[in-house]
Amino acid sequence: MKTSNNTILITGGSAGIGFEIAKQFVSKSNKVIITGRDENRLKYAAEQLPGVIPIVSDISKEEDVEKLVSELQTEYPQLNMVINNAGKAYLHDLSENTQTFDYASAEILTNYLSIIRLNEKLLPILKKQPESAIVQVSSVVAFVPNHKLSTYSASKAALHSYSQSIRISLENTSVKVFELMPPLVNTDFSKEIGGENGISPQVVAADLIHALENNIYEIHVGQTAYIYDLSKSSPEDALLAMNRR
Repeated sequence: MKTSNNTILITGGSAGIGFEIAKQFVSKSNKVIITGRDENRLKYAAEQLPGVIPIVSDISKEEDVEKLVSELQTEYPQLNMVINNAGKAYLHDLSENTQTFDYASAEILTNYLSIIRLNEKLLPILKKQPESAIVQVSSVVAFVPNHKLSTYSASKAALHSYSQSIRISLENTSVKVFELMPPLVNTDFSKEIGGENGISPQVVAADLIHALENNIYEIHVGQTAYIYDLSKSSPEDALLAMNRR
């Protein structure tokens, strides 16, 4: 997959992993569109990335998605890469928390169902391009859950399963499907769960670009590779490694 001269949509592109991916793609002569729910934060991000196109949009809201897709069809019909990066996560204890259903509902909507909806609506555009890609930003917890991020882990496991299925379904089209699976990353998004101990978003973005260039469809960033291998050889040890008290 080429990594320059693309037209790229990045959801949740105003901060963290999404912002760094946008930054690295801009440096490689791509037209980059970023979305986010917070207009001020989105504008600030765009000021740091000359040439980036900001569009205020909440992918969990159907009306926002309809408006976004319509704008892309009209203004950016050459769109050939969609990076589904927007996400939601709650840190909570299943034994005590009384809002588990509410948290899980919000996570599954943003991290899974909204991605299915956006992909479905953008596939007609992507299929028209000579070469195109969908990138799902998943997580190490798609393989092995963390009990403090239980419902988030479940939403990423669902995304992983869907990513495998849509990759097979699209194998005879121009659309390639990649899944980016980072471990803990040092971003504002992960502050509550000790993100300062995580890897930098720059590493995640660089690994994505390398994988695109080499058609590596499941991208195990950093410690994800270790956890993945451990989950195959010793599921019990992998679960322990992800849930140290």
